[in-house]
Amino acid sequence: MSCALACFDEQGLEATTIDTIRQRADSSIGSIYHHFRNKEGLVAALYFAALDDQQACMAPAMEGAATPREAVVALIHAYLKWVTEQALLARFMFRARAAVAGGPFNEGLKARNKARYGALLEWLEKGVKAGEIRALPRETYASLLIGQAENYCRAWLSGRVKGDPTSHIDVFAEAAWRSVAVTP
Repeated sequence: MSCALACFDEQGLEATTIDTIRQRADSSIGSIYHHFRNKEGLVAALYFAALDDQQACMAPAMEGAATPREAVVALIHAYLKWVTEQALLARFMFRARAAVAGGPFNEGLKARNKARYGALLEWLEKGVKAGEIRALPRETYASLLIGQAENYCRAWLSGRVKGDPTSHIDVFAEAAWRSVAVTP
């Protein structure tokens, strides 16, 4: 899949063909179709692998938290470190999300996102009960917490800003907390 990732990064999702990937991987078209069925399947498999890798970084960080604030800070720290360390995968995720969400793999994406945000939602519920976090519509929390950092990451990955995301890690962690805290 690393060859596919490189092709998608260099040529874009639309312009990359299965044959381009086959040539880069020195593989047969049959083996690619056998494993992924089609280009959509390959994009989804790579996207899900990136999500799983990201989750493998974020989950342990939040497990070590003792308070909702620590969980939010740990989430942002882990997210920004992952984007910085896995820039190619992160850029691919930003580019491929709409294709995966709008295609036949949407249900798989929903299931992964539910698992991905499960621990975070538990922390948020604890924080709401403790009076530390505002009770907001559930679907808004991810955007409020990750949105600001994600916007910066997109700018960094596209070359619009120079400082890597971890150079502003505390700024984004504090902004995330303030976006949901009862009294920031």
